[in-house]
Amino acid sequence: MALQLRIIVPPHPLIGHWLAIARDKHTPQPMFRAALKELGYWLTYEAMRSDWIPTQDVMVETPLGPTAARIVPPNLPLALVPILRAGLALLDGAQAVMPTAATYHLGLVRNEETLQPSCYLNRLPETLDPQTRILICEPMLATGGSIIFALQELIQRQADPSLIRIISVVAAPPALKLIAEQYPALEIYAACIDESLNDQGFIVPGLGDAGDRAFGT
Repeated sequence: MALQLRIIVPPHPLIGHWLAIARDKHTPQPMFRAALKELGYWLTYEAMRSDWIPTQDVMVETPLGPTAARIVPPNLPLALVPILRAGLALLDGAQAVMPTAATYHLGLVRNEETLQPSCYLNRLPETLDPQTRILICEPMLATGGSIIFALQELIQRQADPSLIRIISVVAAPPALKLIAEQYPALEIYAACIDESLNDQGFIVPGLGDAGDRAFGT
């Protein structure tokens, strides 16, 4: 499958470690949530290592004198968009890396027969600053229906696709192909890319239903 968008699977050992814990069906619910929080942290860290976030040179005063420094511009608009429910499990880790970002919740539920998403909560603003750097938190990129819905909602509000990043624990080829066809400027940071989906639209081998496992339901 030839993809135009960039899909980065960081080789960081802690990402691999927490992915293994999240995959294990014997991992208890509190540890599963801890694993997704850690993956949210490290995947967000990796997503911000690129030139996605601009910096500016400043002078600061240390206790012993002035020195040159580099900071993220304080007026740079940043946003986190967790796709509920499961995206909430990545949010705490992402917020630790992007503490000044606004958080806009988007609640989607998938029809298990049609595999199509429907929206039950949309806290996105009516309009976004086109310069906003947006990080979407979506643990599972399976069929691609939910992430495409989220992207359409953001772009309708003036978001720039080239300034959107996605963090995901497990991605599958159907979702990646769909995203590549419609939004080739995107970058995705995933802990792994799995082989396929089963008849119910779940990623195989995947890690099960991330929302159910994170919240014990």
